Amino acid sequence: MNNVSLGNIGSVAIPEPASLDIGGSGGGASFTDVLKSAVDSVNASNDSAAAQVKNVLQGSGGDLNSVMVAVEKADVSFQLMMQVRNKIVSAYQDIEKMQF
Repeated sequence: MNNVSLGNIGSVAIPEPASLDIGGSGGGASFTDVLKSAVDSVNASNDSAAAQVKNVLQGSGGDLNSVMVAVEKADVSFQLMMQVRNKIVSAYQDIEKMQF
C-alpha cells in the first residue's frame, strides 16, 4: 500500500492495484473489503470530529483550530466517499445497459 500525505490533515492509504482481488480468488484484499475499510475510515473520521466538537461545546477544552481541521477532514472524506459511490453506481448502470 502507498501512503499519500495530505499535509497537516493526515495521510490516506492507497492499495496497490495488484493487491486488489476483484474476483475474490487470490490472497489480496477483495473489492468489498477495500470499500468496507474506506467506509469505516470515513466513519471513524466523522466520529472523531463529532467528539472534538462535543468537547469544545461542553467547555472541556480543546483547540478550536484542530477541531475545525478535524471537521473539514471528515467533510472532505465524506465527499470523496460519495463521489466514489456515484462512480460505482454509474459503472453498474452502464454494465446493466449492456446486452450480452
